Amino acid sequence: MGRRGGWVHTLAGQIQLGVLGILVVTVVLGGTLYVSLSGRTLDAQYEQRALAVANSVAVMPEVQQVLARGGDPGGALQGLAARVMSATGASYVVITDATGVRFSHPRPALIGQRLEEPVAALDGRDHAGIDRGSLGRSANGRAPVRGPGGAVIGQVSVGILANQVLTEQHHEIVATAAYSLLVLALGVVASWGLARRFKRVTFGLELPEIASLLQEREAMLHGIREGVVGLDRRGRVSLLNAEAERLLGIPPGATGRRFTELLPPGRLRDLIAGAGPVVDELVLSDDSLLTVNCRPVQVGGRFVGSVATLHDRTEMEAMVRELRSLHGLTAALRAQEHEFANRLHVMAGLLEMGDEAEASSYLAELSAGPMGRADDIRSRIGPPSVAALLLAKVTVAAEKNVTVTVRPDSRFAQPAAQAATLLTILGNLLDNSIDALEGYAGERHIEVYLDDRDDVLVQVRDSGPGLAVTDTSQVFVDGYSTKPQRGEMRRGLGLALVHRLVRRAGGDITVDTADGTTFTVRMPAGSPAELSPELAR
Repeated sequence: MGRRGGWVHTLAGQIQLGVLGILVVTVVLGGTLYVSLSGRTLDAQYEQRALAVANSVAVMPEVQQVLARGGDPGGALQGLAARVMSATGASYVVITDATGVRFSHPRPALIGQRLEEPVAALDGRDHAGIDRGSLGRSANGRAPVRGPGGAVIGQVSVGILANQVLTEQHHEIVATAAYSLLVLALGVVASWGLARRFKRVTFGLELPEIASLLQEREAMLHGIREGVVGLDRRGRVSLLNAEAERLLGIPPGATGRRFTELLPPGRLRDLIAGAGPVVDELVLSDDSLLTVNCRPVQVGGRFVGSVATLHDRTEMEAMVRELRSLHGLTAALRAQEHEFANRLHVMAGLLEMGDEAEASSYLAELSAGPMGRADDIRSRIGPPSVAALLLAKVTVAAEKNVTVTVRPDSRFAQPAAQAATLLTILGNLLDNSIDALEGYAGERHIEVYLDDRDDVLVQVRDSGPGLAVTDTSQVFVDGYSTKPQRGEMRRGLGLALVHRLVRRAGGDITVDTADGTTFTVRMPAGSPAELSPELAR
């Protein structure tokens, strides 16, 4: 109560009215049908009762003898009929001969007179039905009276007036009405309890408010840029918004299915379907970089399911990595600026002193150094983007006292349009090798080999300490890293990304940790495998 429209328009009121309406209609129809059937049953029962009495009287020797003589001057049959009526509760017992002359009747004035209707029992059979005779409506039974030779010599008609039937039917109606009222009372109590339960479950909200909340929920879930996955306690999908379908690659209509059936085995499926909490776990899918959070849901201390949120970090992570690369290149260029300034000062000093021979020798030495290496790389690596990547990594590595060389027999002439995948693979492998050698006390050397004469072959070998793992396939699981996290830069993504690229290109990648670490990638020529543009940066 207290809501607009009054109690009738509340959810509890509508539930109570609905239940009561159904009960009233059901009880009224059921009661009417029961009374009708009960009336027919009572009529049939009283007809058979009257017929049984009539048959009993018809076989009495006294009745047969009187009717066989053709007269009853002493009124013996009238006295017999009175005794039978008293003993059985019948309303009348009328005994007639074959011509219809009455020998007994509740109204003595009618004795000796003929029946208004034909004698029905002359056919030798019993008759039962509803009779509307001189005494009114009654349940009637007629039985033939047979003489010594078996011929029908009369009839016994026994009736039970309708007022006796109606009296018993009235008792039935009263009992039915009492039962119906009891059912209605129980229905009122049950509807009231059901309404209170609905009110408690719905937190007192009415139907328009529930509909509005549902609309707002759908608009919120499918309007946000976060994937939301809800699982019940059996691991079945109870909620899946459009963004989650896009990020996970799940087709619409997955609600109700087990989540483990929707995703292939892997870390992403294990994190979402697991029972434990997950906080800001970075997972690499085939097309996206996702931040996964998962929380178990408990109601009353009982586990009822879990809710997972998925945030697409693809663009952000690509920007972070690109900024990190640019920062490294900027630092390298700044260092080279000082180095080139020093070399120019040396050249200027030698020329000012007139030592042209020494200046020429010094210039030749510079040409054989970084500039010579750049010309050598450009002459053997066709795609300009790949050559530029190698030169940039050589410069960045040199600032960390790491030497990067390209094997003299390297040859790579793939078209530039097919070099995007190679850039991601080569860049990540070189970054991992440079990071592994940074701070290493031993020799710091990285050797790169590229070849595309048959298949595309990429090999990066470093002289570092190697990988301390027994199962080398673990290094390709996203999130696996032997290095500590540095700031916002997430670890354990580069090799996982390389592994996905190589696999989608139909190639393979192997790791050798016998002498340092060697990554070897082999892919079919001319079949690049692209992830999303942001993820492949």
